[in-house]
Amino acid sequence: MTGTLINVGAILLGTGLGLLFKKGLPARLQDSLMKTMGLAILCIGLSGMLGAMATVKDGAVSFDGGLLLLVSLVVGVVAGELLDIDRRLGGLGQLIENKLKIQGFARGFVAAAVIFCVGAMSIVGALNEGLTGDYSLLIIKSTLDLVTGMVLTTTLGVGVGFAAAAVLVYQGGITLAAGLVAPYMTDALMGQITVVGNAIILCIGINFLFGEKVKTANLLPALLVPILYNLLTALV
Repeated sequence: MTGTLINVGAILLGTGLGLLFKKGLPARLQDSLMKTMGLAILCIGLSGMLGAMATVKDGAVSFDGGLLLLVSLVVGVVAGELLDIDRRLGGLGQLIENKLKIQGFARGFVAAAVIFCVGAMSIVGALNEGLTGDYSLLIIKSTLDLVTGMVLTTTLGVGVGFAAAAVLVYQGGITLAAGLVAPYMTDALMGQITVVGNAIILCIGINFLFGEKVKTANLLPALLVPILYNLLTALV
């Protein structure tokens, strides 16, 4: 759990720095930062998705897994809409927002929780720590999350810092359960989860650039589809 605790601390530090800098930032600059952050997140998601799909054979580059990505997102969004995950997460953030009387808390909490938790680094880093005690990958993630948290906080506010609780539960849970899930986490499965996860991150970038166009939290069940697919193919 050491790596996850460091990650949580980095997010909280980034949030603190963001709140410090936010006080001196004019609204126009905050809006520009939001758009710039959106562009960066979109590029990160796109490059991560294409990188996980790309294969090189005889000097030619091809992209695999497009059909599974499509099915994952369709099944995921149907499940997410039926469960109404976005509204429930937003409701949780809104509840805290009302209790603390902090405007805009819910949006910052939901957006940051998805950004910090969805991605290969979260899964692989937490698994590595649970299996070998090596949390070096989570240290790298912590550095990235510190900077991301700082920039997000300047535009979305203190709700970003509370997303550290989601990281603690999510990554900590994976680390503690590593011995149980590791035998099933093949390279192929990790690649498929990475593709879907980065597609969701790309959607977050779109939301930052153009406003709330995609309910990204409702896409989260899509991460489970590659797991179900591999289980079914193993049984057939």
